[in-house]
Amino acid sequence: MYEIKIIAGFSGAHSLRDYPGNCRNIHGHNWKVEVVMHSNELDKLGMSLDFRMLKQETENLLKTIDHTYLNENPPFNTLNPTAENLAHWIFESLSGKLNNNNAKLCRVSVWENENSSATYYD
Repeated sequence: MYEIKIIAGFSGAHSLRDYPGNCRNIHGHNWKVEVVMHSNELDKLGMSLDFRMLKQETENLLKTIDHTYLNENPPFNTLNPTAENLAHWIFESLSGKLNNNNAKLCRVSVWENENSSATYYD
């Protein structure tokens, strides 16, 4: 089994609805996003998936929420924009674009800061 990973990021603000603390107020993060793919075999070039494709698809998705107030972007206009929900949304959004007969998205981790992250995996 092979594993490849890229790290990307975006800046964005959010507020956690119904949270019983300061995070209910609007605040921002420089989010870090780790995207990990698994594959059983390598292609004729010796790759499981081209890093360029993985980076490009991830960056294209993150551009849609970069420098925004996440609570105003679907699905976070109704879904609380927690790190867990962001990881799940990124995973589901990228799976259809990246998965193929050999490589499969296996997990997405979203870091709010250097000490706190949430991961969604299939």
